[in-house]
Amino acid sequence: MSVRVLELIFFVYFATHVPITALIDLQALLPEHVYPQALRDLLRWYAAEYRDPMMLDPPVWFKSFVFCEALLQMPFFPVAAYAFWKGGCRWIRTPAIIYSAHVATTLIPILAHILSHRFPEKPHPGPQTPSERLALVSIYAPYLVVPVMLLFTMLCSSTYNPGSQGGKDAPKAKKIK
Repeated sequence: MSVRVLELIFFVYFATHVPITALIDLQALLPEHVYPQALRDLLRWYAAEYRDPMMLDPPVWFKSFVFCEALLQMPFFPVAAYAFWKGGCRWIRTPAIIYSAHVATTLIPILAHILSHRFPEKPHPGPQTPSERLALVSIYAPYLVVPVMLLFTMLCSSTYNPGSQGGKDAPKAKKIK
């Protein structure tokens, strides 16, 4: 896959992450009256359809991840969207590596929780069957897969890492006299 195709995938990921975070994810933290009824209904529909009780009655650990998303990640989303839309912006490399590592380490426990936790049926039913668990994992998985792709792009692509194999700006080996 070409670096430009990856950059466009990253652009879409970050550009769409802004409204998703602001309009959906932050509902796990902010008071209900902050959001219009239509957005609260959308969240309830999602939670019922995909059996995601973490969004309606979030455990403290999950709220801490959403807090990090709001405080640390959300300001980065438009910056990253710009960098990947423009393409070839080497200055995004270090922030993208930090972002990728942070998000991957938050998604691992979320996915483990979805796959292994015994969710109650009430008041907000969680996934009970393997297919319900996989459906919910399929919603969260892109938020692990894309950051891992981003991490490998930043580490391995000669566009973003001049020292990687084949990089035209790779440092030349010094001759020993």
